[in-house]
Amino acid sequence: MPDHLDPAPDALRPRWTRALEGSRSPGGPDPTPYADNLLTRWQEPQRRYHTLTHLTAVLDHIDVLEKHADTPDLVRLAAWFHDAVYLPNRSENEERSAHLAERALPEAGLTAPDTAEVARLVRLTVTHAPADDDRNGQVLCDADLAILAAPAPAYADYTKAVREEYAFVPAEAFREGRAAILRQLLDLPRLFRTPYGEREWEQRARENLRTELTQLGSAPG
Repeated sequence: MPDHLDPAPDALRPRWTRALEGSRSPGGPDPTPYADNLLTRWQEPQRRYHTLTHLTAVLDHIDVLEKHADTPDLVRLAAWFHDAVYLPNRSENEERSAHLAERALPEAGLTAPDTAEVARLVRLTVTHAPADDDRNGQVLCDADLAILAAPAPAYADYTKAVREEYAFVPAEAFREGRAAILRQLLDLPRLFRTPYGEREWEQRARENLRTELTQLGSAPG
């Protein structure tokens, strides 16, 4: 597990409320139960990387990138839901997270079109491949991938936490699978789609990916 504590849920609850209130008409249901349900999910014991620390980082990065989004509060809601369902040994986490958003958000007061947009954004995190005119998608995907551009110690914490989430995978199989993912990322013409992400994160992210790929080739497991 990374050598730091996750943020306190109380620090995140107001951020949920602001995003929800910014996306719905006044007078909707109390936001707190919805926040508490999501916060409980983000603190499940099987998580090592996909924790409140990751959620906070994605929200912080959306704050940096918000001018590039069409509806930044919907992007923030998508961040809350994008890993709300997370089991490392399952492949349908994003789809199940999108379904959760489709059930919860209309009850919380969002319109059908806005709910559909949040669910679409959640599903986009399967590929992290937003269209050139998908400003909301570009912001969410860049915010989610920004960890790739972290300073070396934080990136090392990230890779350690990912390995811990996949502790059930044998070392050799993990190395092969992780290396394939890193090569796929390095083969992309652009990791980041917003002007800010491309300018500030692209080069450092590629350096981190190349370093990890080299380490995977020589590490014993």
